[in-house]
Amino acid sequence: MSDVSTGGAPTATDDRELVMRADNVVAGYLPGVNILNGCDLDVYKGELIGIIGPNGAGKSTLLKALFGQVNIRSGSVTLDGDDITNLKANKLVQAGVGFVPQTNNVFPSLSIQENLQMGMYLRPKKFAERLEVIYDLFPVLGERRGQRAGSLSGGERQSVAMARALMMDPKVLLLDEPSAGLSPVRQDETFIRTRRINKTGVTIVMVEQNARRCLQICDRGYVLDQGKNAYSGTGRELADDPKVIELYLGTLAKDVDAAK
Repeated sequence: MSDVSTGGAPTATDDRELVMRADNVVAGYLPGVNILNGCDLDVYKGELIGIIGPNGAGKSTLLKALFGQVNIRSGSVTLDGDDITNLKANKLVQAGVGFVPQTNNVFPSLSIQENLQMGMYLRPKKFAERLEVIYDLFPVLGERRGQRAGSLSGGERQSVAMARALMMDPKVLLLDEPSAGLSPVRQDETFIRTRRINKTGVTIVMVEQNARRCLQICDRGYVLDQGKNAYSGTGRELADDPKVIELYLGTLAKDVDAAK
């Protein structure tokens, strides 16, 4: 059996640089109703972290809590050792956190380039410099820069949303279900693109419904269940662990099929 840990986040035994940490986070949308019930998350520089789990486990809520969109009632979130718990989104973007929501993630009436410009509203003087970097990563967006974002396919809009979040050169990029609603081919393109972005040095935390594909590309993964960490380990360890397969991967595959 693979060496998969249960419960909280793994403890590093090396000198990796810890970029973000969520410690015993309790959070929810309604008073007295918690979705997260003590989540832990350690994110090291340069990692691609995958977060999987059954529907309703709190995966997207965790990302939104990290990005200040869901109130954290107890516990803490730190970025480079600084407390960022419950900071507003604009402060988090300034601090180095990028977030790509699952839906409504582009300005449909604006062109691709205007969407990217919106991503640099806090640092307009660096727009031209960052635009060159982004068009190197997403050459198709450069070729179609004048096209209105609302006319793009789902996969293309996802590219625009990711590119806009990357304009600020974030320390950590949070992706909420980037493959949701896409065809199998577009899903695969999204995973390849995500890994390519990660290889440029961008640290990524990705929530995904396509659990098996997510575990194939991530460095480490967390399985959430009922708002808590159920298992954590490398992507390969989780994908190969009999308990994780029995309890989660089969269920997750059914959830994905049901959503199609």
